[in-house]
Amino acid sequence: MSDLFAAAGLERDAPRPLAERLRPKRLSEVAGQAHLLGENGALTRLIESGSLGSLIFWGPPGTGKTTVARLLAHETQLNFVQASAIFSGVADLKKIFDQARARRGAGQGTLLFVDEIHRFNRAQQDSFLPVMEDGVITLIGATTENPSFELNAALLSRARVMTFKSLDDDAVEKLLARAEAIENTPLPLDPAARDSLVRMADGDGRAALTLCEEIWRAARPDEVFDPAKLSEIVQRRAPIYDKGQEGHYNLISALHKCVRGSDPDAALYYLARMFDAGEDPLFLARRVVRMAVEDIGLADPQALVIANGAKDAYDFLGSPEGELAIAQAVIYCATAPKSNAAYLAYKGAMRLAREHGSLMPPKVILNGSTKLLRSEGYGTDYAYDHDEPDAFSGQNYWPDSLGRQTLYEPVERGFEREIGKRLGYWEKLRKERGGS
Repeated sequence: MSDLFAAAGLERDAPRPLAERLRPKRLSEVAGQAHLLGENGALTRLIESGSLGSLIFWGPPGTGKTTVARLLAHETQLNFVQASAIFSGVADLKKIFDQARARRGAGQGTLLFVDEIHRFNRAQQDSFLPVMEDGVITLIGATTENPSFELNAALLSRARVMTFKSLDDDAVEKLLARAEAIENTPLPLDPAARDSLVRMADGDGRAALTLCEEIWRAARPDEVFDPAKLSEIVQRRAPIYDKGQEGHYNLISALHKCVRGSDPDAALYYLARMFDAGEDPLFLARRVVRMAVEDIGLADPQALVIANGAKDAYDFLGSPEGELAIAQAVIYCATAPKSNAAYLAYKGAMRLAREHGSLMPPKVILNGSTKLLRSEGYGTDYAYDHDEPDAFSGQNYWPDSLGRQTLYEPVERGFEREIGKRLGYWEKLRKERGGS
C-alpha cells in the first residue's frame, strides 16, 4: 500500500518532521562528526579503501548514527536494511539473514543497520556472528551505551567501534540555520534565547530541530521570545542520564575525580546534575563515604565522620533538605588534604597475605593460655607495652620467616604528617631496643 502512495506522490506530500526533511543527503552534510567524516576521518578512509567492514556506532542520541549508516550503504552500493533491537526477535533476524543470502546470490550485498543493538541479549547478539564471518551482511550496530559493557566480546572482535560525539554549539547552530532556510523564516528568538536553545539541545541534533518546530508552532505573528519565555514554551528537556547506564557512570566518575582533584565547585556541579536527574541520594552519600576512605584517609580522619554524618542526615531529613548535607560533605572532602596511603597499605597487606599464605605469628605474641602452650613458648618474654617506657616495647610482631615489612607510608599532608612523625619516633625506639 505504501508503494501505491509513493507512486501517486501522496507520501512525498504528507507532513514530515523537520528532522526528517533536513536529513543529510551526502556524508559531507552530516554535522559535528568531522573526526569520522572529514578529509582524514576514519569512515572517510574506510570508504576510500573500498572495504567497509562491520561497525559499531557508539554515541548519544541525535548525532547522526542512522543517517550515516544509510549514506554508507549508498556510498558502498549495498542494499540498506534497517532493524531495531526493540521490535525484532530471532525470527525477524533469521528472515533478514535469509533475504541477505538470496540477495548475495544475485550479486547484491546487504548493509544491515541495527538500532539499539545493545538491547539484544547475548544469544541474539551471537546470531550475527556466522553471517558477519561469511560476508552475508555488513553489520552496522548503533548503541548509546558503552559497547565494552553491553556487547559480546565475540561481536566486538568482528566489528570496529566508531564513536559519535555530541554536537557542539557550532554544529547545532548550523542545524538551526538550515532549519530557518528550509522553512524560509527565522526563529522568533532574541540572541540570548537562541543561545539558550542551543544549550537545551544538549548536543542532540534531532532534539534541536524538534524544539525549533515547537517554537514556530507556538509563536504568534511578530512575537520574539526571550530565554524565560522560551523555557515556558518548550519546557525543559530532561537531562540525558540513565541511572543504570553510561550517563550514570560518567557523572559519578566525574564527581569522584573532582573531589580527588580538590575542586569543590566542579564537584558540586556534577553532584547537582545527578540530583537534578533523579539519582538516589543515598547512592551518592555512599560514594562520598568511599571518597573519604579512599582519597582522604588519615590525612583528615574527620572526613569519614562528615561523610557518614551526611548519610545519617539524609536518612533523618529526607529530600530535599538532606541533600544539602551531602553537598556539604562533598565540599568538605574536596577541600580536605588528600592521601591514599591507607588505601595503598591495605592493598599491599592483602597482596602480602595472599602471597605468603598461613604463616605462624611469632610465639611471643601468642596467648599461652594452657600449660602445654606455655611449654611450647607461647607468650614467653612478651612485653606488655603499657609497662614499657613511652608505652612502646619495640618487639617484632611479624612471622619469623617473613620479617618486618613496611606497608603504610603516610604522606606529608594534613594529619598524616603527625602520624609520620610518630612512626619515625617509634622506628628509632625499635632500633634502639633491638626489635627491628
